[in-house]
Amino acid sequence: MVMEWKNAIRVSKLKPDKPKMVNIGFKTLMLVLFNGEYHATEGLCRHMRWPLGLGGKVKDGCITCPLHQTTHKLDDGSLVEWSPFPLFPPYGKIIGKLSKKKDLPLYETRIEGDYVQVKL
Repeated sequence: MVMEWKNAIRVSKLKPDKPKMVNIGFKTLMLVLFNGEYHATEGLCRHMRWPLGLGGKVKDGCITCPLHQTTHKLDDGSLVEWSPFPLFPPYGKIIGKLSKKKDLPLYETRIEGDYVQVKL
């Protein structure tokens, strides 16, 4: 399979530490500008498939899912914490114990003209 650079979002649309959801074909991605660098990750939390750009918090180089606080590093996608918070829905912690812990897939980014591009 050939990897290609695709326009993901206009540079002007990304504000520091404010994740955005983007669909490219059948892929759902989360893009965020953190510490002057653009990061693209799998858009849905690995725990229960919640869109990370909808309320996800960027802090200390990590993205935290708003639903159950599953946290991944932005630089390598590694898992920091898996579903520690049983907020809504309350079965999040149970599902967290049943589902396999997974790192967050990352995608290469670059700036081309007015766009952040992602290699897919």
